[in-house]
Parts: sequence; C-alpha cells; structure tokens
Amino acid sequence: MILMTLEGIGITFGDTAILQNVTQGIDEYDRIGVIGVNGTGKSTLLAIVAGALEADEGQIIRRNGLKISYLPQNPVFDPERSVLENVVRNIEQDQEFWNVQGEAAAMLEKLGIEDPSVMPETLSGGQRKRAALAAALLTPSDLLILDEPTNHLDHEMIEWLQNQLESYRGALVMVTHDRYFLDEVTTTIWEIDRANVYSYPGNYEKYLQTKQARMDFALAAERKMAQLYKQDLAWMMRGARARSTKQKAHIQRFEALRDREKIVEERNVLIESIPSRMGNKTIEVRGLGKSYGDKRLFRDFTYTFLKNDRIGIIGPNGCGKSTLLKILTGQIEPDEGAVEQGQTIMVGYFGQEYEELPPTDTVIDVVKSIGEYIRTADGLITASAMCERFLFIKSKQYTPVAKLSGGEKRRLHLLRVLMGAPNVLILDEPTNDLDIQTLQILEDYLDHFSGIVIVVSHDRYFLDRVVNRIFSFEPDGLLHQSEGGYEEYLLRKVAAEEDADGGKASAGHDSGKPGVSGGKPGVSGSKSGPAGASAPADQPAKNKKYRAPSQRKKLTFSEQREYDTLEDIIDALTEKSEQLAADMAQASTDYVRLQELAQEKQKTDEELEEKIERFLTLQELVESFQN
Repeated sequence: MILMTLEGIGITFGDTAILQNVTQGIDEYDRIGVIGVNGTGKSTLLAIVAGALEADEGQIIRRNGLKISYLPQNPVFDPERSVLENVVRNIEQDQEFWNVQGEAAAMLEKLGIEDPSVMPETLSGGQRKRAALAAALLTPSDLLILDEPTNHLDHEMIEWLQNQLESYRGALVMVTHDRYFLDEVTTTIWEIDRANVYSYPGNYEKYLQTKQARMDFALAAERKMAQLYKQDLAWMMRGARARSTKQKAHIQRFEALRDREKIVEERNVLIESIPSRMGNKTIEVRGLGKSYGDKRLFRDFTYTFLKNDRIGIIGPNGCGKSTLLKILTGQIEPDEGAVEQGQTIMVGYFGQEYEELPPTDTVIDVVKSIGEYIRTADGLITASAMCERFLFIKSKQYTPVAKLSGGEKRRLHLLRVLMGAPNVLILDEPTNDLDIQTLQILEDYLDHFSGIVIVVSHDRYFLDRVVNRIFSFEPDGLLHQSEGGYEEYLLRKVAAEEDADGGKASAGHDSGKPGVSGGKPGVSGSKSGPAGASAPADQPAKNKKYRAPSQRKKLTFSEQREYDTLEDIIDALTEKSEQLAADMAQASTDYVRLQELAQEKQKTDEELEEKIERFLTLQELVESFQN
C-alpha cells in the first residue's frame, strides 16, 4: 500500500535549485536510505516528506490518517521543560501518561541520558540528538523519518538502534553515512545528484553495483556521442555549400549533440598534500590517567606511537575518548602521567567542536588563509584548485561560510587540517556530518598518508577500512589493545566472553586479544587484558568437545542426483548472465529498464555463485571417497 507519493517536487534556495521534478513513492514497508554529497538537499528532502518544509513546486499525496514521526537534523526543545517532559510531549499519548513517561525514561537511559529531569540547555549537542531520537522512536507512526540517527551514538547504541529498526512495523526513510548500517537496515537507496533523486532497489552494497553499471554504460554512451559530435563539427566546418537543405536532419543532430547535458565521471575528493618529515621520536605516553570528580575515565595508559601507526579508539559515550585525544594534543592536562612529542611532530587535529569561521568569509578566503599554494605529490597547487579537488566547484568557492550546510563546513575544516601538511592526524569522530563520497576519499587519502593516524569513531566500516589496531575503553579503567579493525576486535571480545562464561580465563597470554598491550611493538609496560581472553580463532576452544563425523563411502541418493544436474544448471546460469549483460548494454539509455536488468543479473550471479560453490563441495566429497 502506498503511504505517500511525491509528484514533481522542486525547491530553490536563492539562485540554486536544491531539488527539481522529484517524483517518488513510499510504500508501507519501504526501508529507504537517502545519500548524496553534503549540500545536495538530503535534509531538505526529509523535511519536505515530513511536512516540516513546503516545496516550491509539485505536490505530495499522503494516505488518509498517515502518522509520521520525524527526527530532524537539529532538533528543537522547549527550554522551559525538562528533557523527559520534552520527549513525552512529542509522543502521541495513546497510552496512559505515566506508562509513556516510564518508557521514555527507560529509553533515555538506554541512550546515555541517566537523569531525564535535567533541562535541555545542560545537554551537549549529541545528548540533545539522542533525546530527540528517543521521542521519534516512541511516537506511534506509519512512517518514521530519521535524519542522521547514528551520529553521536556509540557502537552498542548503534547495534541497539539497528535491532529497533529491523523490528519496526512501518516505512522508514533516513539519512545516514554509516555504510554498515545502510547495508543492514535499508532495502532501497535514494541518491540525490544534481537536484535529481534516483531510486535503486536493494541495500547500499547493491546500490554500488547497480550505480557502477549505470555509470559505465552512461559514460560509454557519452564517449560515442562525443565522437559523433566531433565528426559533425568537422562536417559543419566544411562550409555553407555542404550544408544544403537536404542535410537539415544532419544539422539538427549536430545541434542536439552540441546542446546535450554532458555526462562526466563523478568528481572525487582528492588531496595528496605532502606531510612534514618525521624524526625518530614520535609521541610517547607514560602512565596517563584522567578523572573528573569521582568519575575516573582511564588510568595507566602507556604507549609509544610508531611511524605509520593506524590506531582506532573506541568505547561508550562519556568514557573519555575525546578527552584522551585532547590530552595527546596538549589541550587538556592529564591528572597522572605525561605525553612527550618529538621535535618534528606536526599534529593535524580534526575535532568534534571546531573554531567558528568568520561567517562572511568565502570558502576560498578560508583556504587562502592557510596558503595561496599547497605543495602536493603533483607539485604546487593553487588554493582554488585544492577547493576543486575537495568538491568545492568554482561557483561554490565564493559562497560565504554562513550559507554552507553543516556537512560542507565539516568538509572545509577537514580540508584546512589536511592542507597543514601534518605528519600526525588525530581525528575525533570524522564521519559525523561527512557524506559517503568524502569519507571514501578520506579513506583513500589515509591509505597513502605517511604518518601516524589516531581516530575516534563510531563508524564500524570506517574503522575496519582505516585502522590496524584498536584501543578500547573498558570498565576496569584500562585501555585494552586488540590487533586489526573493529570486526576483529568484536570477534575476540565475544570469544573472550564465551571463554569467561566457561570458566577458562586466559588473561594476557595472547597479544592479539582485546586488553593485551604487553609484548606489542611500541608498547612500553605491560597491562593485562580482561579475564577470559580467547584463544586465536583458528584454535579450538579448550573446553569444547569435538565429535568426529560418521564415515561414509558415497554420496546420498539426493546428493548424487543434485551433482549430476549441477553442471547443466551452471552452464544455463552462465549463459543467462552473459545475455543479461548484453541486454544492459542495449538499455544504457533506458534507466528504468537498466535497473530491472541489473537487479535480475545480480540475482542470477548470486545463484550462479551458490551453485558453483555447491558443485565444488560435492566434487570434494566424491574425490574424498576415491582416496
């Protein structure tokens, strides 16, 4: 059942068309993720869908009685009411007041707000967003609209929210840059590009595959049209005699090719500034500890950062991650221990809070304040060219800071940090408010960055992509070390908890476990990990019994029948996949048909892969019987 239809929606801010001729529908069980470069209108689109903003053009048809719950990017609170009262006030009270109040208090606590009676002005920006998220989730609705719900959530909260949304019985439209979250929660992707909204079936991974196919065919078609245009241009330049009335159709084709909307490859954030030289001494921390009042954040942190270290720091909200980064940069003094930096160390710090830029300064003014020219791997680059590489096209470079979106301001600050040619990058929640395209190129930049990277992030994908060592804040007040990215940390943590439950504690024996910092390069001192650190993944757990499978000498009747038919099935699926690829090439100008074909090809290829894997499994069994 259709909940809402958008017909020809358009909106303009100043001289810029943010959205134009947007026509899309929302069904009752849709899970839609909205993506696009910062400043393209994602939050604007959500506000229009929610009814909080009126479009300049078009109409929205809503189902009668449609209930909408909306989490805006910047929620507003009544300053005269407590946080709990604000949340309860936003909830349609189909239940008794005290029941709603109890549910709201419980969810606020789950989201890290332990005292719901406080006034809104005492909350940080992240806490305000989490309080507004609680109100949005508790409001009965047919359509839930969430603008950046994962910002300011720690890893456990994100996984909790993921479970909440998977069990939500209604339609969902959300903006998020968390790619793992998109993959798990969404079934459709809306991409905003040049004021248009394109719909892709499937989650984020399928969107990438489908879009790549569309772009490949579109670019191939563009190259053909460009070649035709060159040929026609040469023909037109031969003179008036060649352009007789008999050639009117040829002239019209030339004009159509000349005036067509050019398809170009997407511009990417690209910056390769040369970092400052780093000497032998990097950053050494010894016995660091910090408390606020009776709350101890961490203690006894000792580590020597190595050249090209890629360190991820994780932990629940309020545990002290940002405080630790500020101690490393000298913004905050530790209660215990010391930080020593080598003389050649130049730190680039990208924090959650940053210095406000003069609102009347333009983008190019901000960049030129760092330097008129920047030295990169390609040589000297002008400030304007650097802006271009960072997705600020020439017309955008003269936009005042005050008119930039929140994400564009974050991108501009990131550009300033990277342009300073640091050899140590300290990034505090860099994924907040940055679009996926910017994150992808930041990740590529970090791949080639010849220096130390220290990052605090709740983005699991970003951590897996960038870091090779995790320090996690744990309840014992120590920072526990784990080798690899976030997924590896999580696997080890789960294994350690399972071993602990089985009474097989093995703290500190494997340096690859969470909590083990002794015996690692760059670590001075030894801190034992949590009780129950697990054995390596390739070793069986000591407390689990192993039962050998019964021996058999041939395939079962059903296996043999399956084995005999699989080769023909694989040949047929291969042929079908090749035919679909040819059909996609023919449909390169028909986007709707291309989407259908791409979806069918994806399904065919998945089935083909499954059948090949099954054939190989059965073949191994047959060979084992012969030995």
